[in-house]
Amino acid sequence: MNKIYVIGIGPGSYEQMTIKAAEALKKCDVIVGYTVYVDLLREYFGEKEFLTTPMRQEVRRCEMAFEEAAKGRTTAMVCSGDAGIYGMAGLMYEIGEKYPDIELEIIPGVTAAIGGAAVLGAPMSHDCCLISLSDLLTPWKKIEKRLLAAAQADFVICLYNPSSKKRADYLDKACDLMLRYKSEDTVCGVVKNIAREGEAMQILSLKELQKTAVDMFSTVFIGNCDTKVIDGKMVTPRGYRYERD
Repeated sequence: MNKIYVIGIGPGSYEQMTIKAAEALKKCDVIVGYTVYVDLLREYFGEKEFLTTPMRQEVRRCEMAFEEAAKGRTTAMVCSGDAGIYGMAGLMYEIGEKYPDIELEIIPGVTAAIGGAAVLGAPMSHDCCLISLSDLLTPWKKIEKRLLAAAQADFVICLYNPSSKKRADYLDKACDLMLRYKSEDTVCGVVKNIAREGEAMQILSLKELQKTAVDMFSTVFIGNCDTKVIDGKMVTPRGYRYERD
């Protein structure tokens, strides 16, 4: 049976790609993906054939992968982070219904929430959730409900796609919603360019976050009522009991 590996390549650096992902890419004849993500791989898999599409051509990208696999070529569909978290795994299964003779294997990767959390310290050590602020595929009213529910439940919240040129005020709006249930002093963090050139992190309050400029290469973390700063790192205690000397 012909095969497509749907691979999460991690946040950016080769070192944060799983060994299984790297080994699968070595087996492939052709690598398909969004232009920006494929460019991260060319240095390490330069002998492969690469097929790319720009943003908002996800369906065509998946079709390209199936077309290549149908020719008998071992194919990889690559996604940044994890293929199943805001990645292409779900869409590949949907489109794959038209290609019953092609097998899919999903290979997980380090998603931005995990990679960014490691940069900040330990912000997600307790119950947490992931919410994308992009309303390209999800109506803003539904995003609002999810933000309010997560804030009311005092989850640590990781925000994907927090801003873009067309959505410059979405983080501001999201913070305004969460301030209904979270203190303005809630510890928050921003990580830009996780595991890539120009990586930077910032720890600040929810009130300060509301007016902070971010972009699509930023991942935003909003703490819960127990999140604090320890030695310059964002830490959410889980509540372990321990004895002090």
